[in-house]
Amino acid sequence: MTIDDLKAFGANTEEGLTRCFGNEGLFFKLIATVPSDANFDKLKAAAETGDTGDMFEAAHALKGALGNLSLTPMYDAVSDICESARAGNAPAPEKVKELLDLRDRLNTIVNQ
Repeated sequence: MTIDDLKAFGANTEEGLTRCFGNEGLFFKLIATVPSDANFDKLKAAAETGDTGDMFEAAHALKGALGNLSLTPMYDAVSDICESARAGNAPAPEKVKELLDLRDRLNTIVNQ
């Protein structure tokens, strides 16, 4: 994984690095934990059952982590999911799929 890989993914690497005090190693270490975050599975399961409470909890947790790391495409997708679930509405299934597809793309970048 490189800074250029993350930029091509759409991450705001300058902002993410600033939050990690300019420590690229720490930034990469934190990014590497994202694809295995259990909240993705919790969100997927909640979306399958229509449990907006669990969807909101998982999406809200992911929103914080993704925002802090400036993973912009993922943050934007999970923000939409979070707001729908907060209002008690199931998000569009394609939004959940989009987020999970982005997670898979990030996982590929992390494992290069």
